[in-house]
Amino acid sequence: MSTLPLPHATTGPPVTVVGIGADGWAGLTGTARSALTAAEVLIGGPRQLELLPETECGGERVPWPSPLRPAVPRLLEKYAGQRIAVLASGDPMFYGIGRALSEELGADALRVLPHPSSVSYACARAGWPVEDTEVVTVVGRPVARLAAALHEGRRVLVLSAGAGSPGEIAALLRERGFGPSRMRVMERLGSADERTYEGAADDWEHAPGDPLNVVAVDCRRAAGAQRLGAGPGLPDSAYAHDGQLTKRHVRAATLAALAPAPGELLWDIGGGSGSIGIEWMRTHPSCRAVTVERDPERAARISHNADALGVPALRVVLGAAPTALDALPVPDAVFIGGGLTAPGLLEAVWSALPVGGRLVANTVTLESEALLAQWYRRHGGDLVKLAVAHAVAVGGFTGWRQAMAVTQWSVTKAAQEATEEPSTQEAGEDRT
Repeated sequence: MSTLPLPHATTGPPVTVVGIGADGWAGLTGTARSALTAAEVLIGGPRQLELLPETECGGERVPWPSPLRPAVPRLLEKYAGQRIAVLASGDPMFYGIGRALSEELGADALRVLPHPSSVSYACARAGWPVEDTEVVTVVGRPVARLAAALHEGRRVLVLSAGAGSPGEIAALLRERGFGPSRMRVMERLGSADERTYEGAADDWEHAPGDPLNVVAVDCRRAAGAQRLGAGPGLPDSAYAHDGQLTKRHVRAATLAALAPAPGELLWDIGGGSGSIGIEWMRTHPSCRAVTVERDPERAARISHNADALGVPALRVVLGAAPTALDALPVPDAVFIGGGLTAPGLLEAVWSALPVGGRLVANTVTLESEALLAQWYRRHGGDLVKLAVAHAVAVGGFTGWRQAMAVTQWSVTKAAQEATEEPSTQEAGEDRT
């Protein structure tokens, strides 16, 4: 299961992290000003460092290099023992540098002085309760991730990556059937030259403005646009596919058996159209998934579907299991939707699963069903057959058309089984 790295041991004074707004020095508390004045080293983005008056802050100024995250331990080591102040936009612990510093040093080695975040300012301007407002950041992330938050009547704040973000957001809203949504762009929140402009995504023609902006989206779905729920079992038509798709009702049952929880990692083996991995990630923003698919065309289609449905962080691995599993991080759950009879696949998956990890496998063939029955006899769990029928026209009447039945095995790895790695042949021995 996922764990954070242990913080490094530190000596000397704690690192002070100071949140600063667009109003700069004037908006800081006396405590924050004193910390910056006393600092021997000032680390931050160029824009943030420029907000500090040189007459008050005489410490060495160190702009963050790019990429930022790998530079954190190097700079902390270089200036160890000195009084370090790190500048952050708004609240350092809200999508800010405070997270990286906390993971590197530990909370006890930090002194965090937050400033009102852009979210607090934006909700105050829009009159939206903060607790009822969803926040999506596209800073260093694809704008496609906004798609998962689009639901009729929802209020979403988007933390922009720059001046071009509002236009990109408007384009995404139109593409996803939310063109009537109202957008309100709030620039340089909290400063004397704060500016706001708004309009519908369908009619968005505003030129790019200040790069420091937040976009408030009041979601409105266009007439006739497909409605996508928040739970598992999206309509099959939500996916581009070539027929290799876990159908809606079976997909909902499969996600229920996988039981995703925040922060967990799924291996989706035999991705097809990516529906299981995608809907696993849609259950919570912190859920992660790796989809393994050996067909290049299908792998590309999985990435397309992930973007369209708001989870562009889905990782797609092109290759055949079990070989493609070798370098993957330890999963919390595994779904096998294809290739069950590949030599060594079940053994490799079982070996990779930690105690408490879940395995769910679906099949429609007799050969794979026999294999699942063997593993069920040895390890227990639940072995079920899922049958779905749809009403169709039969002449002037209505009848049932039966879809292919799906055999599903789901199991949680127990502690006593952690060291057992049975071969398929051994697992198939009749012990009755």
